[in-house]
Amino acid sequence: MPPSGRKVPVTVLTGFLGSGKTTLLNHILSVRHGLKFAIIENEFGEVGVDEHVIKEDSEEQVIEVMNGCICCTVRGDLVKVLKRLRDRLETFDGVIIETTGMADPAPVAQTFFVDPEIQKDYHLDCIVTVIDSKHVLQHLREEKPEGVENESVEQIAFADKIILNKTDLVDDAQLAEVVAEVKKINSSAEMIKAQHSQVDPTKLLGVNAFSLDRVLEMDPEFMDTEGEHQHDNSISSISFKFEGEVNVNKLEMWISEMLQTKATDMFRYKGMLAVKGMETKYLFQGVHMLFNGGFEGGYKWKEGEKRECRFVFIGRNLDKILLEKKFMDCKVLSEARFNTGDKVEANVPGGWTKGTILKVWDDGNPYRIKLDNGTEVWAPDDSDDFVRSVRQKVEGGYK
Repeated sequence: MPPSGRKVPVTVLTGFLGSGKTTLLNHILSVRHGLKFAIIENEFGEVGVDEHVIKEDSEEQVIEVMNGCICCTVRGDLVKVLKRLRDRLETFDGVIIETTGMADPAPVAQTFFVDPEIQKDYHLDCIVTVIDSKHVLQHLREEKPEGVENESVEQIAFADKIILNKTDLVDDAQLAEVVAEVKKINSSAEMIKAQHSQVDPTKLLGVNAFSLDRVLEMDPEFMDTEGEHQHDNSISSISFKFEGEVNVNKLEMWISEMLQTKATDMFRYKGMLAVKGMETKYLFQGVHMLFNGGFEGGYKWKEGEKRECRFVFIGRNLDKILLEKKFMDCKVLSEARFNTGDKVEANVPGGWTKGTILKVWDDGNPYRIKLDNGTEVWAPDDSDDFVRSVRQKVEGGYK
């Protein structure tokens, strides 16, 4: 229980898919401010990724993860989590809730006004909405079926602070258009420009910015907890998880192929992968055509930790069977065909060239090969398309 009379402040981080919420959360946790938080993390899908990359700055920090839409089926779970944390609230300076990008913040905010026990121990301090400056306009202007909410509009409307993130990806004219469109929805929220979600945490935490009066003026039916929140049924989440490792070269080739054909429908995709031949976790994320992946961040596999791959897609009219097949095609299923010292031929510019295997699974590649001319190359896949046994000339051809 918190000290008598003290209510623990709650900050809600919201924003459409790929806006930079988890990056902002990690930034808040990494800045030296001397504060401790309980973190409630929400994923729109059965397989979570973000909870594996949230930085833990203290043993006192608690991370709770809920799957589904926090404003729908797991709203009751949010109440349960908040009540479960009550016994430890005296060790925290605040609670931070990161919602899924598909969440309407209104039902989340309602939680702190309709349950007497929650009201007693918590107060809603601020709703922070993160905006992807490059893609937000297409989502704000998207025509939805009758009765279906536009989550990106709702997230801006309920915001106390709006972070105009990824300003480095747009020019001044585009940013001005974004600002004008946002002000049409919410002219009272403070707007903060940012790149890579780098915002001073003191502008977001403990600011007592949430105003129930403002929300009721905007939405008189805010306290109607029986109202239904209807998502666009064409938008879905597809998640995969398996124990094992992938060939990162095959993965990146597939992602590139997908972006050429399905980028418009890919609102968000992210993953945490075990890559064969690498001790560091491969983290990637993307929004439409913008893809970023690599081993940056230094998240190494711990001794004894199960090496597994997690992948989440969120988008419109997703083909689950095809996506799962493409993902599983990247999995390494067998041992390498060649060993160090074996003589092989490598398919390099100019044709097949003889060489020797220097190393098996080097820097995420199945083979590192030293050609007979002294050049060193990597084979990106363990197949005859890239590396094969030395062919011997026989009567009538080669074998």
